[in-house]
Amino acid sequence: MNNRDRRLPWIIFFATLFILLCCIVVLAAAYLLPRMVSDAVNSQSWFEEPNAPLTIPNIEPIALPTGAPVLTPLPISPNGDVETQIYANVYERVNPSVVAILVLDEEALEDSPHTDISPYFFHTGEGSGFVVDQQGHIVTNRHVVNGASSVVVQFSDGILAPAEVVGADRDTDLAVIKVDPDGLDLHPVQFGDIDELRVGERVIVIGNPFGNSNTMTTGIISALGRHIDLFDTQFQLPEVIQTDAAINPGNSGGPMLNARGEVIGVAFMLQSETRSNSGIGFGIPVYFAERVSRAIVEQGRYRHPYLGIRGNGLSPFVIRELGLPVNSGILVSEVISGTPADKAGLEGGDESRTVEGMPFILGGDIIVGIGGRPVKVFDDLLSYLGRYTEPGDTITLTVVRDGKQIDLTVTLEPRPE
Repeated sequence: MNNRDRRLPWIIFFATLFILLCCIVVLAAAYLLPRMVSDAVNSQSWFEEPNAPLTIPNIEPIALPTGAPVLTPLPISPNGDVETQIYANVYERVNPSVVAILVLDEEALEDSPHTDISPYFFHTGEGSGFVVDQQGHIVTNRHVVNGASSVVVQFSDGILAPAEVVGADRDTDLAVIKVDPDGLDLHPVQFGDIDELRVGERVIVIGNPFGNSNTMTTGIISALGRHIDLFDTQFQLPEVIQTDAAINPGNSGGPMLNARGEVIGVAFMLQSETRSNSGIGFGIPVYFAERVSRAIVEQGRYRHPYLGIRGNGLSPFVIRELGLPVNSGILVSEVISGTPADKAGLEGGDESRTVEGMPFILGGDIIVGIGGRPVKVFDDLLSYLGRYTEPGDTITLTVVRDGKQIDLTVTLEPRPE
């Protein structure tokens, strides 16, 4: 056997071994490569999505200036009763902001033979309120503290603190009192948006009914846009919230809340034929609570914008009966002399007519718009003035006069005392 014949078996052996190794490498690559790619994508070590944000570790975020605090979403567990969780979460969040208000009776204290009794025991009135800032300001109803010589508030943890009346507004029945914030753990409320409210939405009231502090009652919004005649002013309160949540003596001045724990109104009265909680309750709209309290804190009082007219809202039936050239609006019956409306040239009526027992004065302007917004009922005019204007502002009234539509510019003034 020659040398060539002896090398042939070895050549075949090494060739077979080489082919076998190549197959092993190919199989291993086919198995491992997809997992390597997947791990790399998941860890974002490479193969980033287009425009994906970079993650830079160990860098502290920049602290931005903070505005009004924002409520964090209420935690809701899918394993429990949702309604119970909503009420419990709102109570836990807002209850520390709510106070019971006691109006002290100093004469009763002077006449008492028990001079060692705490002066906080004697009080002639009681109500509720809620903290609005860290400086110790508390919003309540005017009728709760009206004429009070001394006021004491009790916080949810039982702490008592004397308070002073900073100011009050008769035409919204709102007042602001103040405690010394030193040493107190104050929890200001968050305000909601009245434009987000719907009939049927949950309402939560926390207050001091019949002296039982930190009591929660619940219900729904049963109507929106009510207007209320307050007992000691000739002006109406617009956009009042109606609810079936129980509001009893002592609830006055407490917060009406939505399901997020935001203040949507101030509980202030109950309408009942039986003088019990079988009636309906009402709340002052939240924008008045914000605007009035801020003005009282900053200026000591709130000045309402004033137009100076008397008039009637118009229903389709009345419009047909009187033959008026509009679909809706406010029929101006009288323009009070010397008022902003008088100075702007608004005209009242001079002809009396009666429709279904209701008197109307014809011949005056019909207000159909204010600030570019339609006016359908008197509440539209009142709510626009209350929400968006203040004395000194210039507004545009759109009126129909002698069948023609014109615009009048009016500079508002403070409402007379």
